[in-house]
Amino acid sequence: MIANSIVRHMLRDMARYSKIRTLATVFATASITFLLLQSTCDEKKMMGGLNNQRMVQRSTDHVIKDKQTDKEYEYSRDMPLIFIGGMPRSGTTLMRAMLDAHPDVRCGEETRVIPRLLSMRQQWRKSVKEHARLLEAGLTDPVIDDALTAFILEIIAKHGDPAPRLCNKDPFTLKSMTYLHDVFPHGQYLLMIRDGRATVHSIIERKVTITGFDITSYRDCLKKWNTAVESMYNQCLQVGPQWCLPVYYEQLVLHPEEWMRKILGFLKVDWDTSVLHHEDAIGKPGGISLSRREPSTNQVIKPVNLGALTSWVGHIPDDVKRDMNKLAPMLDKLGYDPNAYPPNYGTPDKEVLEKSNRIEKESEKWAENMKIVQENKRKAVDDVIKQEKLADPNRFVPDRPPMQQRPQKFPNRMNPNRQQYQDGNGPENKPKPGKGTFDDLMKARMEGDRQRQQQQLHQRRQRREPAHPRVGGYY
Repeated sequence: MIANSIVRHMLRDMARYSKIRTLATVFATASITFLLLQSTCDEKKMMGGLNNQRMVQRSTDHVIKDKQTDKEYEYSRDMPLIFIGGMPRSGTTLMRAMLDAHPDVRCGEETRVIPRLLSMRQQWRKSVKEHARLLEAGLTDPVIDDALTAFILEIIAKHGDPAPRLCNKDPFTLKSMTYLHDVFPHGQYLLMIRDGRATVHSIIERKVTITGFDITSYRDCLKKWNTAVESMYNQCLQVGPQWCLPVYYEQLVLHPEEWMRKILGFLKVDWDTSVLHHEDAIGKPGGISLSRREPSTNQVIKPVNLGALTSWVGHIPDDVKRDMNKLAPMLDKLGYDPNAYPPNYGTPDKEVLEKSNRIEKESEKWAENMKIVQENKRKAVDDVIKQEKLADPNRFVPDRPPMQQRPQKFPNRMNPNRQQYQDGNGPENKPKPGKGTFDDLMKARMEGDRQRQQQQLHQRRQRREPAHPRVGGYY
């Protein structure tokens, strides 16, 4: 009996110790597993691989100071930015000049870089191979979006004077309206709409180069106009009337006060009569800055007038007129009569008629004002370039002339010595046969081949991009 009791106590103690040992083993295993997982997560965060971890900027507000008043303005991606866009030659410059006249709004000249960046992003997404490479490098859509948003915001905020409401005017920016609405959730958009026949005639007459447009053909330009306007108009409808307002150029010219009140109400900006007299603020300190290279500058320096409304009538070929409904169906969709020559846009306000008559009588005055504006802009740009040259003398390198203007090292690449004879040097100056003669000949051949390849590349680029970026053109 005593032996059985001892055995039972021993078995009970062993069972108790076994449970304790099991609990201890489980606890130790769980602790080790947690530590391993924690170290792995930390390593992934440091490596920055393809995961859902993102670095978040704690402070998204930025401050810019007005040098004249020392007043500070905050700007961020959540502020109500204003974007003006549409087809080139559809009134975008007039719209931004009228808004620039308002003391609380600043638009400035076209930046040109913003639509190019947005176009590059679309190309990255269209290319499956390029998109895969970006993903492998960790450049996911959120990373690219944050980078583009920061860049665009800095360009808009700092390429002109600070103001409570910042505005951007790049015509083709609104081709990416839905994307901009995602990254700038409180942005507002003014889509300028103009009769496609007037827009195309202005593009062809002023030789405004646009990638993909044949500016010698009304038929081709009307097709491309229809495609571009349809895309932007559909995106405007998709974003909604709270964020996008279509502005008809003809109605803005005929009834400027009515439409500017409507536009400022849409933007939630207080009314100011200065928007009806933008010409008074052009070229003045703290006023409207115009670019010498934008084709609309010589028109915007004048008051709102009727000069460009029907100047296109009589220039469109008859065969294009007959096919107008097929070439540009958006004309009818936007409310224009494709068979009216000239169309009836409406009756202008009395003030607009008076300004139009005054412009015709004072044509010399506006031409002189244009020269003054261009000269002031040239001096301002030259001052900036001088400062940049002082900061970095090696930054500015003269542009290489076209291949046809570049002096060839050897006029006859097959005989590098011919130049010596043309200069009056006799045979005594001819290199003796031997070491070096064959090397000189091969160098000349290689130089000729290199120049020919560069000339072919230059011609291909000219066909694809008719205008040099420094001269003008839209992409």
